[in-house]
Amino acid sequence: MKGNVNEECGVFGIYEPEEGQIAQIVYHGLVALQHRGEEAAGIAVNKGRVITCDKDLGLVSEVFDQERLSRLGTGNMAIGHVRYSTSGCSTKENAQPMLVKHIKGQLALTHNGNLVNSSQLRRELEEQGCIFHTTSDTEVISYIITRQRLVTPSIEAAVEKAMDILDGAYSLVLMSPAKLIAVRDPHGFKPLCMGRIPATGAILFASETAALAAVGAEFERDIRPGEIVVVEAGQVRSITSHCDTEKRSLCIFEHIYFARPDSKIDGVFANDFRIEAGKSLARNGAVDADIVIGVPDSGLSAALGFAEESGLRYEIGLIKNKYIGRSFIAPSQEERADMVHMKLSCVVPAVRGKRVVLIDDSIVRGTTSAQIVRLLKDAGAKEVHMRISSPPFMNPCYYGTDIDSREHLIACRMTIPEICKFIGADSLAFLQVDAARDILARLMQVSGDQVGVCTACFDGDYPTRVPEHYEKNRFETMEVST
Repeated sequence: MKGNVNEECGVFGIYEPEEGQIAQIVYHGLVALQHRGEEAAGIAVNKGRVITCDKDLGLVSEVFDQERLSRLGTGNMAIGHVRYSTSGCSTKENAQPMLVKHIKGQLALTHNGNLVNSSQLRRELEEQGCIFHTTSDTEVISYIITRQRLVTPSIEAAVEKAMDILDGAYSLVLMSPAKLIAVRDPHGFKPLCMGRIPATGAILFASETAALAAVGAEFERDIRPGEIVVVEAGQVRSITSHCDTEKRSLCIFEHIYFARPDSKIDGVFANDFRIEAGKSLARNGAVDADIVIGVPDSGLSAALGFAEESGLRYEIGLIKNKYIGRSFIAPSQEERADMVHMKLSCVVPAVRGKRVVLIDDSIVRGTTSAQIVRLLKDAGAKEVHMRISSPPFMNPCYYGTDIDSREHLIACRMTIPEICKFIGADSLAFLQVDAARDILARLMQVSGDQVGVCTACFDGDYPTRVPEHYEKNRFETMEVST
C-alpha cells in the first residue's frame, strides 16, 4: 500500500506444558509477522507466575539478540508483539506487550486494532484518577480490564465485562500469572488464529497462520469474532457470550494487502484472493498490451491472475530490495518517498519498448504510483497501464488502518481520469467493491450477504458508530504522565 495508509500490528502467544526457552519460539513467530509492523517489538515471558517483559523500537532482529532473549529466561507461557503506530506516537513507551501490575497480580497485554471510543474512555478514566503513561489504545484496554478484575472472579470474566465497554477493533493476546487468553472483538475486524505443536502439546495464538507455520505449529482454527479462548494448565476453554455472526466484519484489506500470501485468514488464503482479484481486473479492465508485471510484493499475485486471465505474458519487471522495509510503514512522508527510490529497481530488458500492464494493490496519495510509473517509462516502457487490485479509498478507517482524513485520499479529490493523468499512466482501472466482496464470498463458499467483511474505507458503510473527532495521534495533545 502506498502513501499514508498504515497498518498494523502482529500478536503472538504460546503455552508450553513444560518450562523452557520459550522466548526463542516467540521470536521466530514475530519474525514471521514482521510485515505487520516494523517500528517496535516486544516479548513477555511467564515463569513461576512472574512475568518479565522486554521491548524496544526496531525490527525483531534488531531488538532481540541471543543475549537479550536469554535474559528473558525460561517459562511456560509467553506473548509477543510487532507494532506499527496506528494510534499513538512511535516511542518505546508505546511498544508492547504492555505489562501492568495491579492488586490482583500482573497482566501482560498485546493488541492489534483501534478502538473508536478510546478518547471517551480515556477521558472518563482520567476523571476518575487514572494516570496514563502512554498514548496508545492498549493502555486504555488494560485499564478497563484491570478495573473489571476488581469486581469479577477471574481474569477471563474481567475480559468478558470489558468487552461490553470496548468498541472497535481489538484482537488481543494477554497473559495473567496463570492463564493465556486470546480475544477477538465481536466484529472480528482483525484476524486471530489458534494452533498446536503436536510434538510438545504447545498451544499457540497468532495474527496469521504464517506465524504458526514458522514455529512448527499446525493450524487448528480461527478465533471466532467475539470469542474469548482461555488456556489454563494445558486445558482450553471457550467463552462465546459476545459471538454474533451478524456482526462479523473482517477487514477486507487483510486479503488485499496486509496478510502474507501464505496466510489463511478466516478460511481463505490471501494469495488465492489476490489471484482472483487480478483475474477480475483482466475481465473488467482489459487493455491491449504486451506484458503484465506486479509491484512487489502484494501486487505479484494479482499480476499472475491478470496474466492468466488475459493471456498476456507475465514478467518480473520490478525488483524489490529485501533489506528495505515497506514504504508505507515509514512514519513520515519524507521517509516514504526516499524509501521508494531505495527499495524498487526496474528490470530494463523486460520493459523496454513494451506496453506494460502494471498491477499494484492500492493508490492512496498517488505520489508513489507516479514514481513507479516514471521509473518504468524512464526504463523505456512504451506504455504503462495501471490496474489496482483494490477499490479506490474514499473514507477514513477507524479500526487500525492509518487513514484519518479524506484530505489524504487522492480518490476524494480527483476522478479516475484525473488520477491517471496525475500518476502519468496511459490508463487506470480499480477493482470494484462488489467484485472484491464476491471474490471473498466465492472463496469462503458462502453467499454474498453472508461474507461479513468491512469495506468502509471504500464505500463508507461502517459496522460501528463513527467517532466525531478522530486522528492518529489523538492523545498527543494531552499531557502524558511520566
